[in-house]
Amino acid sequence: MKLPSDPIIVALDFSSLSCALKKAEQLDPDLCKVKVGKELFTKVGPDSVVSLRKLGFDVFLDLKFHDIPNTVARACEAAADLGCWMVNLHASGGRAMMETAANVMAKLSTAPLLTAVTVLTSLNDNLLAEIGVGDGALLHTTRLAKLANSCGLDGVVCSPHEITSIRNEVNNNFLIVTPGVRPLGAALDDQARVATPSEAIKKGANYLVIGRPITEARDSHTALTEIHSNCISPI
Repeated sequence: MKLPSDPIIVALDFSSLSCALKKAEQLDPDLCKVKVGKELFTKVGPDSVVSLRKLGFDVFLDLKFHDIPNTVARACEAAADLGCWMVNLHASGGRAMMETAANVMAKLSTAPLLTAVTVLTSLNDNLLAEIGVGDGALLHTTRLAKLANSCGLDGVVCSPHEITSIRNEVNNNFLIVTPGVRPLGAALDDQARVATPSEAIKKGANYLVIGRPITEARDSHTALTEIHSNCISPI
């Protein structure tokens, strides 16, 4: 597996475009990509993606689409029109939904990477059992990753705890995007299944989604640089 030179995706989870852009201006697009999630996109809309791209950033549109196949495919196509670098959907939407979206992306001259969310990093085995998933996060995540791979997606989003299991089931070209990454000593916040950046990279992650340890740091550029150095040097 070849590690990209910019394996960090900074989560710009802000409620205003001005705050997101102010933070992005402290970062280096040569060292990271950025993520636009539900809060910022709901508040600002497509301008959030357009404005960040103008600053030179590749944008991961993290809206986790989950609907009937045609609706999800059209939403992914709309993300492609915005020039997104990556977009995601929920693997639990099933084969028809994922295959329809993948087929639409394959017909585009320029398409974003299409990834599938497996199990949210805020969930643990007990919480999964409450919604009827009794075999735990590891087995369920691996099952969904194999399904996404067979549907033609580019990769999955999973916690660091499932990376090794997934890597044993898919080829090295299949991307693993890993939230739930916290530098040593950082607060866990609302994450349940976590690892440090270097641990996640060593296990086989391609990209790490990191938010508050960078965006809430006193010096976000320094925080990004230090984490990037720790990610790259062990490989």
